[in-house]
Amino acid sequence: QVQLVESGGGLVQPGGSLRLSCTASGIIFSIYDMYWYRQAPGKQRELVAAITSRGSTNYADAVKGRFTISRDNAKNTGYLQMNSLKPEDTAVYYCNARRGVVDYWGQGTQVTVSS
Repeated sequence: QVQLVESGGGLVQPGGSLRLSCTASGIIFSIYDMYWYRQAPGKQRELVAAITSRGSTNYADAVKGRFTISRDNAKNTGYLQMNSLKPEDTAVYYCNARRGVVDYWGQGTQVTVSS
């Protein structure tokens, strides 16, 4: 059974930091590309960051310079380091592991940026 489990969300003040983790089981994590998406209330899910199985990264313009995606294949875990958080970063964050037409999703973790 494949599972992706996110953790690390919470409430943080503007300008603060959080690190999200996504731990995979039931797949050979190292061969999957990994993505972080987010969905704010009333909005469509949007891509935040991506890291390929080879380690190439890409970011949405809204988070460039503030967020960093990484992975530790030995731990079957991907990360999203989020710095300089803004209220508009408030959303449920989802991790996604994808290889070709096969993809898996986590259950999501809430990130709230508010004073």
